[in-house]
Amino acid sequence: MTRDNHHLSRRTALRTVAGAALASVAGCLDSNGSTTPNGSESPADGSGAFRQVTVDGTALVVEFAADSEFDQINLIQPNGELYGQREVATGSQQVSFDLGTSYAPGEYEVVALKGEEEAGDATVAVQPDLQIREVGLYRNNPDKPWDDVYGDTETDRLKNGEAFVTVENTGSGPDAAIKLIFSGDVPNPVDDPRGSGMYETEQVLIPPGETRDLFSNSYPFGSESDEGMGCSPEGNSGQFTVTVETQIGGNQVSNSFDVQYSGSTEMSDCEVSITEA
Repeated sequence: MTRDNHHLSRRTALRTVAGAALASVAGCLDSNGSTTPNGSESPADGSGAFRQVTVDGTALVVEFAADSEFDQINLIQPNGELYGQREVATGSQQVSFDLGTSYAPGEYEVVALKGEEEAGDATVAVQPDLQIREVGLYRNNPDKPWDDVYGDTETDRLKNGEAFVTVENTGSGPDAAIKLIFSGDVPNPVDDPRGSGMYETEQVLIPPGETRDLFSNSYPFGSESDEGMGCSPEGNSGQFTVTVETQIGGNQVSNSFDVQYSGSTEMSDCEVSITEA
């Protein structure tokens, strides 16, 4: 579903009835009115016209009683402009608005209308918050789905250099990782990766309340470059930074990790220990 690009004042948006698109009902509440497990539940901060407002994946879902006496629901953006309109079919219990990963984060207002009169409203904060939780190597984490990501033809190279980065979205809105960068004391630092820095993908969707692994395509722990740090019989230690660029607002999220290298001078035989700094 595409975003509705109306440019109306909030007052006009609340009263607009013509041109509303009929929403496809994506599902119904269960018998106890609970939300989906992966949804980000938001309090119904308003008149009580709605049972709840949630963000499920990339959709904002508005749930209400089947006998509710309103026929349209509008979603108002943080800047006061209309995001979209949904007609309420008789007996329906929810409508949804597809946010995607190009929406404006902030406080949204959900407004119920009966005819041209306002019948209730609620506000909901839609704001992603990505956190880098873990970095790991193939050799230390063989249980990760490496073959599913890279294919089994890459195994030897993976053992020598590839890494994953675990990112969690602790916020209330969806976001997407669009670039992955390693810098600092890694054998092959990449400050400006070709493409996204993630293996064969331009973005990885991270819904609210969920965690995703990003797989690198830059071999940060591969063969040592002129400026990089690698293994030696005496051992090396240092610190590196992982940066993830996000879709919403073009933000960057970074986290630093301590790393210890020990063993052979060959990275393929090197023991690598990574802990959060």
